[in-house]
Amino acid sequence: MINLIYIDMKKILQYSLVLFTFLFVISSCDEGFDELNENQVSPTAVNPTFLLNNAIITTTNDFNTLVYELGIVQQIISPNSGVLTGANYNQDNRNATQGVWQRHYRTVIRNTVDVIAQTKNEPTRSNLYNMARILKAYSLMVLTDSYGDIPYVDAGKGFTEQVLFPKYDAQQTIYPDIIKELTEATAALDAAKPIEVADVLYSGNIAQWKKFGNSLLLRAGMRLSKVDAAQAQQIVQRAFQGGVIDANADNAVVRHDANYTNPVSGTLNSTEANNFYLTAPFVTHLKSTNDPRLASIAVRYVGAKSGPEQTAAKASTDPAVQIGMPLGYDNSGIPAVAASLGLASFYDFSQLDRTRMGKLAAHFFIVTAAQSQLLLAEAAQRGWITGNAGDFYTKGIRLHMEQLAAYGSNVAVPTASIDSYIAANPYTADKGLEQINTQYWIAAFLNGPEAFANFRRSGFPTLTPNPFPGKDISGPFIRRLTYPNSEISVNSANVQEAISRMGGDKLDTRVWWDK
Repeated sequence: MINLIYIDMKKILQYSLVLFTFLFVISSCDEGFDELNENQVSPTAVNPTFLLNNAIITTTNDFNTLVYELGIVQQIISPNSGVLTGANYNQDNRNATQGVWQRHYRTVIRNTVDVIAQTKNEPTRSNLYNMARILKAYSLMVLTDSYGDIPYVDAGKGFTEQVLFPKYDAQQTIYPDIIKELTEATAALDAAKPIEVADVLYSGNIAQWKKFGNSLLLRAGMRLSKVDAAQAQQIVQRAFQGGVIDANADNAVVRHDANYTNPVSGTLNSTEANNFYLTAPFVTHLKSTNDPRLASIAVRYVGAKSGPEQTAAKASTDPAVQIGMPLGYDNSGIPAVAASLGLASFYDFSQLDRTRMGKLAAHFFIVTAAQSQLLLAEAAQRGWITGNAGDFYTKGIRLHMEQLAAYGSNVAVPTASIDSYIAANPYTADKGLEQINTQYWIAAFLNGPEAFANFRRSGFPTLTPNPFPGKDISGPFIRRLTYPNSEISVNSANVQEAISRMGGDKLDTRVWWDK
């Protein structure tokens, strides 16, 4: 019995020693356990400059601008239905009308609001703070121009303040604040303060950012030309005096590359390579004026009977052979039209050259010197600023033709061709507004939202309405994009209030400044 007790006590002591050792090891391991499980290389915060860069990159148009804006202004069109239904049929395809909304609110607005919140009270980042204000104002201008009434005061607050059901503000109240933001933020930029060299737009160059801000202010002022000419004049004068972009070196450009490709080009070089074509109105205008830009923009795969036959061997950039696709036909009607024009098939119509201006690394131009000079030409023609309208007009044309060299040497327009075109197409005051805004139409090519906005504002160029019979509009042209279905279902009360105020969520409901 004594031996048994002795053996049991020995086992107990052994087990106790093991348990004590285990607890000691666990206790020792717990010291520094949090540090051991902390990722030492994962960032806990992002430099707000990188957030601004992400916003800048996302301002580039995407696939949906091919479906709507570029078709509305009759530059690029598709005869096909399904996901491509939009301006080609004047029909409401909400899978495409939501593109501008989602891209700007989800990324541009979210990131600029975040940058503003992080830098508002940081004196050493005041330039970044004001750069973000300028870009945010630009993005909200695109949104309100596209849809009308939008969440403005509450924009981005779902991310910073968990405002999940943002209220919609009337465009009439939005524009004064956009103008205020552009004015104040541009004036507050200061080259004597720390420079944000990592900025992908201008590498922190304050003089260029100021020109960018003033050019956006000029654009905003001109938007008001039909609703408040006196106010428009004051804003335009302020922008002009502050100094707008007047050289291509100062253009606001998203420079795409192999890593950050152009979304529109991505679409045109993949799934929809054979489905979008330059329109007859656009090609005809360029041909009838002997515009050398047609040779830079267009390619025609002469004799192509199918998509696979659009080969380099059939490609021609000769302006004389370019033929734009007429509007008003679907993919069952367009083959007969192509045959009547002597074409092998509808694949034989002219396209944006996917190897040049439509290449994957093609730049996207947010605001350009050409556009700013043409707006100044209109302002001078109206008597709002000093200077000769014809001089601004001529400079705008020259700058846009020279700008095309940024796409590559095989897109550049020769100086002699520029001179010949300008000499053959002089400015005449009695047709000034039409000439200026027709040139703006060309200078805004591939920037769908801007081309669409200026077409509505100015009424030029003079376009014949798309005659497709199955339209969803009562008027001649689409005047806005419809709200996303997600807003209607999730933020119903606020969006319905906006719809009621605007007069309907329809493609031909006019925004406030579009009188």
